[in-house]
Amino acid sequence: MTDVAAAPIGGAPGDRHQIPPSIVVDGVRAAYGRIEVLHGVDLVVPPASVFALLGPNGAGKSTLLKVISGRMRPSSGQVLVGDKAIGKRPTEKLARSGLCAVPEGRGIFPNLTVRENLSIWTYRGGLNLRDVEERTFEAFPRLKERRRQMAGTLSGGEQQMLAISRALVTEPSVLLLDELSMGLAPLIVAELYELVGNLARRGMTILLVEQFVTTAVAVATRAAIMVHGRIEQEGTPQEMADAALSVYLA
Repeated sequence: MTDVAAAPIGGAPGDRHQIPPSIVVDGVRAAYGRIEVLHGVDLVVPPASVFALLGPNGAGKSTLLKVISGRMRPSSGQVLVGDKAIGKRPTEKLARSGLCAVPEGRGIFPNLTVRENLSIWTYRGGLNLRDVEERTFEAFPRLKERRRQMAGTLSGGEQQMLAISRALVTEPSVLLLDELSMGLAPLIVAELYELVGNLARRGMTILLVEQFVTTAVAVATRAAIMVHGRIEQEGTPQEMADAALSVYLA
């Protein structure tokens, strides 16, 4: 089981002023029917960091994000976001408490316009559509040009921009990103990951799942490799980049 005690961040060992991890995954197991895909996963993500979860297809990375986001219940173990256990809390309550997930496949409403999608981001409270549009269009000018266009007809990169705009405007404390670069041109990926780095520098904790090692480690502050439903290795981004090649080719 993972030691869930707070670890000092940026201070000397034994410092009383300790900052708790943003995410703690403690002995989590999860299954689809009778097939178990997570086999006792332990993971600690420090605050204001970009943690890259690497691994080949079928490693269980996306399933772990589903468990952390509350979209899938573990068969055993627990997940803490901040100091709150996920447990049986509905996903809408998790969102209001500062958790935002951008799932694989964008997580937008394809039959609504860009502007209508942005209006949905206001439901969290304390936001109005004008502010949401202003923040979104400042970061992604292309979306302003397409604000009356159906989201499902946008390019893949534009759809991902729209999905990420939810995190940009609601400013969650924890952001989960699943395969951000999937199917996108390298220039678009670089633009999106530049934004990810900016969000982390503003104090947001980001856990991202990626197959493409070079892309992920360029922005990550910590990384781990997941294989067959288990965390096999964890370390600095460069250490995990060096280790990933042998894991992927195994």
